[in-house]
Amino acid sequence: QVQLVESGGGLVQPGGSLRLSCAASGIIFSMYTMGWYRQGLGKQREWVATITDGGSTSYADSAKGRFTISRDNDKRTVSLQMNSLKPEDTAVYYCNAERRIPALQRYWGQGTQVTVSS
Repeated sequence: QVQLVESGGGLVQPGGSLRLSCAASGIIFSMYTMGWYRQGLGKQREWVATITDGGSTSYADSAKGRFTISRDNDKRTVSLQMNSLKPEDTAVYYCNAERRIPALQRYWGQGTQVTVSS
């Protein structure tokens, strides 16, 4: 059974930092592209950042320069370091695992709430 379990969310003031983590089980972690997505209240889920199995990273424009995604294959975890947080970063953040070969396999965590407010 595949499980992605996020942690690290919470309430932070504007300008503050949070580090989200996602622990994976039930998959060959090193073979998956890992990503973070978020969904604000009343909004569609949007992509935040991705790190491939080879370690290449990509970011949404809203995350560039503020967020850093990383992975530890030995610990089977992916993290998202978020700095200079803004109120508009408030959302539920979801961990995603995806592999397209030999067929599309996509898994989601249950999400962790991030609230940026003074």
